[in-house]
Amino acid sequence: QVQLVESGGGLVQAGGSLRLSCAASGIIFSMNAMGWYRQAPGKQRELVAVITSGRNTNYADSVKGRFIISRDSAKNTAYLQMNSLKPEDTAVYYCAATTYNDCSGRLAFNLKYDYWGQGTRVTVSS
Repeated sequence: QVQLVESGGGLVQAGGSLRLSCAASGIIFSMNAMGWYRQAPGKQRELVAVITSGRNTNYADSVKGRFIISRDSAKNTAYLQMNSLKPEDTAVYYCAATTYNDCSGRLAFNLKYDYWGQGTRVTVSS
């Protein structure tokens, strides 16, 4: 059974930082591309960042230079370091995974992600 469990969300002031974690089980973590999506109230879900099995990364323009995605294969965990947070970053953040051979970060942004976590809420106050 595949499980992706997010943690690390919370309330932070604008300009602050948070680190989200996604602990994966039931998948061969090293063979999966990992992604972080978010969904703000009243808005469509959007892909924020991806990291491939070969550690290639890609980011949405809205978070480039502020967010960093990483992965630790020894812990079967993906991370999203979020810096310089803005109120518009407020959303529920979801971890996703899909089994795929290593590819470019650009391609990983267009993959269909098959496995999803339950989400962790991030609220950025102004």
